[in-house]
Amino acid sequence: MRRRTISTATALAVVFSSAVLAVGTAGPATADSANTLPVKSVGDIVVDGAHQRVYVSDPTGGKIVVTDYAGAVKATLTGLSGVSGLALSADSGQVYAAVTNGDRIVSVETGTYTETASYPVGTAPGDLEVVDGRVWFAHGTDFGSLDVSGAEPVVHLAERGDVEFHGAFGMFLASDPAVPGVLVAGNGGALAVYDVTADGATLRVKGDMDTAVKQLDLTPDGGQVLTSWGSPDFGYGIGAYSTADLTEMAGYPTDAYPNAVRVAPNGSVAGGSFSWYDPDVHIHRPGDPTPTREYDFPNTGNSSGADTLVDGALAWAPDASRVFAVSVNTYGTYTLRALTDPTKELPTLTVAAPATAERAKKLTATGRLTSKAPLPAGTVLKVIRTDVESPSGKALAAVKTKADGTFSFTDVPPAGGKVTYKVSYAGDATHAPAAGYDAVQVSRKATALTLNNNGKLYAYGKDVTFTAHLGATYKNRTVSLYADPFGSDKPRKLLKKAKVNSSGNLSAIVDMTRDTAVTAVFDGDARYASKTVKSTAYANAKVSTAVSRHYKTGKIGSTTYYYFHKNTDPVFTTTMNYYAGRQQRFQLQVYYQGSWYDSGSEYFALATNGKSAVRLEAPGDSGIRARMRSSYINGSSGDSVNSTTHGAWKYFVFTR
Repeated sequence: MRRRTISTATALAVVFSSAVLAVGTAGPATADSANTLPVKSVGDIVVDGAHQRVYVSDPTGGKIVVTDYAGAVKATLTGLSGVSGLALSADSGQVYAAVTNGDRIVSVETGTYTETASYPVGTAPGDLEVVDGRVWFAHGTDFGSLDVSGAEPVVHLAERGDVEFHGAFGMFLASDPAVPGVLVAGNGGALAVYDVTADGATLRVKGDMDTAVKQLDLTPDGGQVLTSWGSPDFGYGIGAYSTADLTEMAGYPTDAYPNAVRVAPNGSVAGGSFSWYDPDVHIHRPGDPTPTREYDFPNTGNSSGADTLVDGALAWAPDASRVFAVSVNTYGTYTLRALTDPTKELPTLTVAAPATAERAKKLTATGRLTSKAPLPAGTVLKVIRTDVESPSGKALAAVKTKADGTFSFTDVPPAGGKVTYKVSYAGDATHAPAAGYDAVQVSRKATALTLNNNGKLYAYGKDVTFTAHLGATYKNRTVSLYADPFGSDKPRKLLKKAKVNSSGNLSAIVDMTRDTAVTAVFDGDARYASKTVKSTAYANAKVSTAVSRHYKTGKIGSTTYYYFHKNTDPVFTTTMNYYAGRQQRFQLQVYYQGSWYDSGSEYFALATNGKSAVRLEAPGDSGIRARMRSSYINGSSGDSVNSTTHGAWKYFVFTR
């Protein structure tokens, strides 16, 4: 506690002035799950449907990350410098990985995620495909094979024949388990189909493709080679070529810039594009240029463009229930995204209900179910009503669509307040589920709710009873009482939440150490509206002053005075309830010719214990009578959490 000093002479001359102080729709689908991958790059992605695992290679990190279908990491295989291409054995027992910087191919057992073998191949392997048990691998602008079926592994290199592969993007391979004995290779604008039934690769046909291709695939009927970049009509899209003679066929349009293609076992085509502002994954039914579904990645980076698909980072689950895609943002964060029901159209279901309605009166809601392939008339839709009496929802009578997809239904809402109608379509073999919502504000009666003590002033620390009175309601008789003391350091708190008594009252006690806003809250029920009322009550500050260094006390008239020698400095120690930054106002008055004259006031800070000591310089003359008091002034004492409070006057006199 520090002592502050006031000059009596100055106080007699200066006067200090006080300071004032609804509608549901379906747009492009988004990923059903998304989890970041602990990788620095992505070389390839392959899906093990038997164990429901996804393998992602990280060439920069030298590892393979294994996740479940939701993207949760289950294993990490390290020590694989430059690992890139991945391929799954026909029985799902092994994943083969091309370790580019080690000139080897490793085999990983899928049940235990352990490396079971390492096969040197004498060159840096890249893209991998498994055809009839042999592992085919790209190397440079050529390709070779690894046969591990015998007692010793057998490696063949340089199998491209007379095809002039020379591209900068790498050598790409493709095959399909449903098409035995066929391998596709492409690079730098050259494309070729090979027969690999014998020991080696026999060229069937060679042709041309776009030089920007970054991935190939073979359709399960063996009839087409698909490329990640190609015409339709010289725009952006997935190219299609006949395996018989590699003549160009009708492809699949995509957005800019196409960079991936994968074909599902049922023939569905997933095309990817490097698209900041457009959908990133495009799903087509075989031969249909109009996409069945499209997926647009969100923006998790720091630029205006959204996350983008990594080149070639698409893979189907074998049952075509999901497409897995790896995206990357501007921070270099990679995310595995599982896109569910990709082969099903995503219908749009809209619902329109009136904005307001009367309780217990009939209302009509309308809507429409649309899809790329129109759904038949009579399609059944489920209707759920959610309101204050049925927060979990209540099923209403199902509704059927008309030929144009429109529908309507009527309802008599039994409860007031916000009433939500959800209409849902369950989906079928070719359509994903869809749902639409709209909400209605249904009328309720006004609620009578009062709270006492508004505007009243109380002594510091007084226990004050606040009573809320609730009028007529339907079922709910519960009221909540909250206290919100002034000041940012004390948050609003619940005092009591309970049913009112038989008189409709609920009370709670507040310790009035600060100005306090008390609110009573009724949440409403099915027939009466919610209501909140507030009472603001005020609390004086706690102010007391102790006088020291006097030599006696005595009365002058009926007033008690503290007696000081004329050369002794009085000390006045004020105690006040503390608040950060609070100051007490020290006021001094002098008695002259029968009247008290204000000689000024000054603010002094409180210590954290709430004390402030002020030393008044002795005047050096006798016969001077004075008085002082300490006050808390709302707004001028550094805060506004109490009401203005004046301490008692302390009278003193200077003698010889």
